[in-house]
Amino acid sequence: MATPSTMVINSLIMLGAKEIGGTLTTAEQTHYLAKLNSMLESWSLERLMCYQVVEESKALTASDGTYTIGSGGDWDTARPTKIVQAWIRDSDNEDTQLKVINADSYNSIPAKTTDGTYPEYLYYDGAFVAGLASIYLYPEPSASLTLYISSWKQLQSFATISTTLVLPPGYQRAIEYNFAIDEAGGLRDVPASVIKIARESKAAIKNVNLPDVFMSLDYGIAGHGHSNILNG
Repeated sequence: MATPSTMVINSLIMLGAKEIGGTLTTAEQTHYLAKLNSMLESWSLERLMCYQVVEESKALTASDGTYTIGSGGDWDTARPTKIVQAWIRDSDNEDTQLKVINADSYNSIPAKTTDGTYPEYLYYDGAFVAGLASIYLYPEPSASLTLYISSWKQLQSFATISTTLVLPPGYQRAIEYNFAIDEAGGLRDVPASVIKIARESKAAIKNVNLPDVFMSLDYGIAGHGHSNILNG
């Protein structure tokens, strides 16, 4: 399996900075590991580089509408890059969709601690405070409710130079070729073939990760019966 060490060396070979069979010095390991993690962190901001939208749930506490989320937080999970969907499930397994709102909309709510049977809105404050973000619900929930979210998660980062790559097929090739360009940083000439493969390998990943589109007609337009966009 690929590791940061092997991927970095492969990238440097493309630039003529290493030979096949070459190794990294201790200083190079530290330097390149940080740069590789930085590149993957930036990829996590691109929806189509995220290979999954993760669904997670948390039991809510009555009259508590604020939860930190992240490693060690109230919701102890990997901090989401972005929450794209949210809903409430009650004790009868009935789901109620929440509207995911922005900071302006949340700040316009005058009495944020109002209690209600079901929350209607979710605001995700992605502020990075000690590795944690925050989720705010309005109105505050009653008992016996569970919050579900679907979110982008940050791509794998590497703790050490020998950490095994755990990403779907295609990512190793994209990482190696794009890291070669990233490392060149305008100080080295990058072969045109490397630039081409870097672009194509990343585009292939985005094509696979592109969400499927479901088309339907509003009931008011479709009227009665079983007509839909597929059968007219």
